[in-house]
Amino acid sequence: MRKISNQPHIVNSISELHRLLSLPKPEHPLVSVINLKDIKPSGKESLIFNFYSIWLEKNVESKIRYGQNYFDFDEGSMIFLSPGQIVSTGSHHKTEYGWGLVFQPDFIRNYALAKLIRSYGYFSYVVNEALHLSQKEEKTITSIMQNILKECRSVIDNYSQDVIVSQIELLLNYSNRFYNRQFITRKSVNNDLLSRLETLLTVYFNSNKINESGIPTVQYISAQLNLSPNYLSDMLRSLTGLNTQQHIHNKLIEKAKEILSTTTLSVSEIAYELGFEYPQSFSKLFKNKTNVSPLEFRHSFN
Repeated sequence: MRKISNQPHIVNSISELHRLLSLPKPEHPLVSVINLKDIKPSGKESLIFNFYSIWLEKNVESKIRYGQNYFDFDEGSMIFLSPGQIVSTGSHHKTEYGWGLVFQPDFIRNYALAKLIRSYGYFSYVVNEALHLSQKEEKTITSIMQNILKECRSVIDNYSQDVIVSQIELLLNYSNRFYNRQFITRKSVNNDLLSRLETLLTVYFNSNKINESGIPTVQYISAQLNLSPNYLSDMLRSLTGLNTQQHIHNKLIEKAKEILSTTTLSVSEIAYELGFEYPQSFSKLFKNKTNVSPLEFRHSFN
């Protein structure tokens, strides 16, 4: 599965998804586990699922990209999609085997997971930020998928939904652990991204870009680095403890200190030069970051 930007076909229910993929009727109307070997081509170039879906693929024939580079991981990979996201298998996209877990938001609505799931940033990551699993990790995820499938095929009783939701939460907790592992094992790649971020911000603040477009947004920076905003912030937190917005602000304050110490521009002039609409906003941010006002910082050099 991969995200794309074509005109999509909207799939509103899990039963509709099963029909589209030529699968038997789902065991449960709100949750289903799909063996990717059983899927037949839908004939649709792109789809929008109005429910959550998690896909585990093994030995994908088409290369997985990581940002602008091909990812050098040969084991399984996972992709997480929240309702409303566009997905595509593509005619060239083939996998040896894998599993899909799909569930409606209503299935978890009365559980703590309904709120907790919004905290898992990987549901907004793009395909080049997929979770790449080791063989051991893949077995763990597969086992949980199969447990959910077994429960779906069992006689439904008062505990069925509780058990399945618990299994989904367990799968997401493992996925969260594995994503954090990925940040560590990809440290050399991430350090390269950190270097690219530093260069990008330095060039931005030392050019006319700041006057033309104002303070760079997280969306702008992540787009320049070919990453989703959430993935970039998560990666930066794992390396530095700071998110993207904090890195932008730190670079801005660094530039402000340079101007304050080397020019006679007023605080208001510096604020406008750095892209602030109101000088008060600049002064407040500066003091919040340095514990002194811009003028106090300037006077410390006299």
